[in-house]
Amino acid sequence: MKPIQVVAVTGGKGGVGKTNVSVNLGVAMSRLGRRVTLLDADLGLANVDVLLGLKPRRTLKDVMDGSCQLAEVLVDGPLGLKIVPAASGLQEMVHLGPQQHAGLISAFSDIAHHMDVLLIDTAAGISDDVVSFLCAAQEILVVVCNEPTSITDAYALIKVLNQRYGIERVRVVSNMVRSDEDGSAVFTKLQTVTERFLDVQLLHAGSLPFDDHLRRAVRKQKAVVELYPTSKISRALLGLAETVDSWPIPAVASGHLEFFVEQLVADHRVA
Repeated sequence: MKPIQVVAVTGGKGGVGKTNVSVNLGVAMSRLGRRVTLLDADLGLANVDVLLGLKPRRTLKDVMDGSCQLAEVLVDGPLGLKIVPAASGLQEMVHLGPQQHAGLISAFSDIAHHMDVLLIDTAAGISDDVVSFLCAAQEILVVVCNEPTSITDAYALIKVLNQRYGIERVRVVSNMVRSDEDGSAVFTKLQTVTERFLDVQLLHAGSLPFDDHLRRAVRKQKAVVELYPTSKISRALLGLAETVDSWPIPAVASGHLEFFVEQLVADHRVA
């Protein structure tokens, strides 16, 4: 079985459009013919299902309780995207112990043969839970927008990943920008401070424009790449999907995601 591509989408702060990027990147990659599963890893304040107008009967909490298998939780999204919904408003899901985290991720071995790509939509911030998911992924995609707080918080997240967990490469997507030049400028701001103080390679994955079609799609609880496929934002998201699809996948990754579990447990030992 060929390795699964595991990409975690994150942002130093809320409000940068992280979940919209996760959902639409998943739909766009599905459109490319990839079998994509999106894990809503915002375990206490799940919103992927809300964004797409889905009403899951079961969530990750049921898997953690042992009342069902992960395959029974999967919800069908647009264009073949599979979604693993998290529970919303349940405090006990926010701070899982190392064994629970490992159990959660090991459950993915049951459905590994059904996917090519696993996207992880993390919570905002730099909590241990967020960092655990990030360290377990092959690629970390940080969503940044052109606001001082967004850049500052993205830097804080990258600093933790680099200095505490030894992450040496992070990819960045500039979101809600007016032009590609603006997107490059946002990336350069973050890269300048990162290169000065950290030993980490920052790579620009691309820019996503501000586009009112996205707001309209959110109101209709649809993916913008499905509802308005020819819009400026959809074309940019499809371009991002092609970029992500071109990233090399480490040959050492196991088809059953054992590496994912081992990485999570190891991170908690370090912490």
